[in-house]
Amino acid sequence: MKQSVQSVIIWIIGIALTVLLFFAMAFFSIILYPFDRKRKIVHAQCFWWTNAVTALNPYWKVTVSGLENIDHHKKYVVVSNHQSLADIVLMYKTKMQFKWVAKNSLFEIPVLGWNMRLAKHIRLERGDFSSIKRVYKEASQWLRNGVSVVFFPEGTRSDNQEMGAFQNGAFKLAIKERVPILPIRIEGTKDAIPKGSWRFTTKISCVIKALPPIDTSGFSPQDFVRLRELAREQLYNSAKI
Repeated sequence: MKQSVQSVIIWIIGIALTVLLFFAMAFFSIILYPFDRKRKIVHAQCFWWTNAVTALNPYWKVTVSGLENIDHHKKYVVVSNHQSLADIVLMYKTKMQFKWVAKNSLFEIPVLGWNMRLAKHIRLERGDFSSIKRVYKEASQWLRNGVSVVFFPEGTRSDNQEMGAFQNGAFKLAIKERVPILPIRIEGTKDAIPKGSWRFTTKISCVIKALPPIDTSGFSPQDFVRLRELAREQLYNSAKI
């Protein structure tokens, strides 16, 4: 009974905070439209949101490390493993400016999708070649404008703690644009949001860890596989530290 009541409260607070985030983002996107074309101030509203969401959930213990590896004056192609929707919440703990590459269905979720549209994240329609081309065009434009881009190169959430094979796009893009790869390891989020139930029943420890960037200046376009495997190995080995 206690867990059910707590779970109801967590969901109500979480939804209320996300609605409040929408109004904050909408407000700043309107009044600062001529001055914030990159939506940096709009995006920054997610920083207080992630702190509130994680602090008010008694079932989540969140640890952040490796922030010294992030230079906020630089742009990156960020690559991360992917376990659940909670990964999105944790990524804002980095306090980085970035644009997600996210599947189209997330943009259709009420409130959450509206927030993603306001922040100008990048929409991907899976299996649509024209959409894939558009994604990389948008991602290139954001990088050239000094904004990092976040990819989940597994392409979908892992069904277990093991990372799946990485897709090539993020690494080809990083080499083409001469932008460092920033690997970010996320752990413990697989069970952060209940599957098949609305009740939170287990206390979990979530970790987000920024790893040292990988300089891509020495990579030629045909070296994308080597870069991909280097990033994957770094992410995989970081789980053992």
